[in-house]
Parts: sequence; C-alpha cells; structure tokens
Amino acid sequence: MGSGKVEELLNNIPYDFRWAREDEWKSAMIMVWKTFMSYDSPDYSEEGVKEFFEFITDDDIYKAFLKGTYRVMLALDGDRIIGVGSIRNMNVLSLLFVDGEYHHKGVGSVLIELLGDYVKRRNGELLFKVKSSPYAVGFYKEQGFYATGEEQVKAGIRVTPMEKRL
Repeated sequence: MGSGKVEELLNNIPYDFRWAREDEWKSAMIMVWKTFMSYDSPDYSEEGVKEFFEFITDDDIYKAFLKGTYRVMLALDGDRIIGVGSIRNMNVLSLLFVDGEYHHKGVGSVLIELLGDYVKRRNGELLFKVKSSPYAVGFYKEQGFYATGEEQVKAGIRVTPMEKRL
C-alpha cells in the first residue's frame, strides 16, 4: 500500500493501518473526541468545543463516510483504535487524532504518509491540505506541511491553513 517511505515506516512500527469499516465509525469518533478533549480543547472556546462535537457527530459526515466520499483510516494496536485520519474533498486531511498513550511513536506520521500516498495515487492530487489546530501546528511542520495563511477563527474553532507538496 504505497511508496518506499510508507513501506519503511510500516516496517518500523508494530501497529496495523487500514480503512475503517462501517461498524467502527462510532468507536473511532469516541477516540477522536477523547483525544480532542485532552489535547485540543484547552485552546478552544466553549463554542469551539461544541462546534467540534457537532462536526464529528453530524449525520452528513457519517453519510459521506458510508458513501466513501469521507475516507477514514484507522491505526490499531490489536483491536484497539489508537489513531484516526480522514480525507475529504479529495485532498484535505480532515481529522488526525492519535490516542495520547501513543503520541511520539510514529502513528500520526504513518497516517499522514498513508493518506498522502492515497491522495496522490488515487486522486492525482499534488497538494495535501489541512486546517491545523494550534496544538498540532508544530507536528504538521515536522511532517513537511507549511502554513499558507494566518490562524483563523470560525465558530470558536481555531485553525491555521497548511499544505504539503506530495
């Protein structure tokens, strides 16, 4: 599933990575919510926290997942979901969350590489975009993303637009 860099990363990490199944949606979003609350929510207003919750529990995003237009990849340690990464609009990284217990173990890096490889191979895209939370800006820079604008705030959600050439 991918380039030499992806294969090298996968050989050096003891976790499994694959596309989410329909029955895993709820568990994936629970892990996303718990991680958001631990790491991202301190940088958000009450309105922003509510807005994020509404986004991950919205029927439209779930329906897009079921149709295959909102792709969700999981990182698993056995049967435990330890990471989630999703793609929308062909080349936008929508959610990237790794359980705090697994931070600094390469899980997020592998998810970015796998999803970036998918965006390039499947969709023919050369730019991988993300709207980063304040908490994750440094991580995305380490992954080769660069800011394309100043931080923005909409409905209490603080994001910095970023992209990476594939």
